[in-house]
Amino acid sequence: MSSAANEILSWTSKDPRQSQLFSSWGIVYRFQTDTGSGGQNVTSLWRAIRPTKEERVAKLEWAANGGLGRATIGKTVVPMADLVRQDPRAYGWRIFNGPDGYQYRWGPSPSNNGEFILQDPNGHIIARLQSVTPTKYNVGDVYRELHYIRSAGAGVVMHPPLMDTVTVTAMLYQFVTAFGL
Repeated sequence: MSSAANEILSWTSKDPRQSQLFSSWGIVYRFQTDTGSGGQNVTSLWRAIRPTKEERVAKLEWAANGGLGRATIGKTVVPMADLVRQDPRAYGWRIFNGPDGYQYRWGPSPSNNGEFILQDPNGHIIARLQSVTPTKYNVGDVYRELHYIRSAGAGVVMHPPLMDTVTVTAMLYQFVTAFGL
């Protein structure tokens, strides 16, 4: 990945559960949703560790009705609903506990319609999710960009445990806001 101040990942597909996130480096993350033998939909999040090798960093098992089920991120198992809990302090905001035990929150940007921001426990913006004009790329049509702000807060957003969780919660945030959950 580049050493730019912000890492920008282009997000393919209108359905974030079946999508790829890529940068000039190549594909960084890939969400792949399959139907298991029992008919349950399971979404895997794959992270590239080299150009030709990836590892599964999360597994999302959807509820039978297509709603939120349970998520496994690394070795941690948690109900998906815990990753997008409504913030009682602010309408439209969703909170989750990161792998570091601190609380983070996604919500609409006060300064930009259609953009969502992720705040760390101190209120610093550490990531942004914004819609873009659909653009065709060889890996798919891009509808959104996920911006990781490397130097914000404690500067840990680009470290894999948190970066993986941020990517999962960005996908879930899009899902719950799209379906009004």
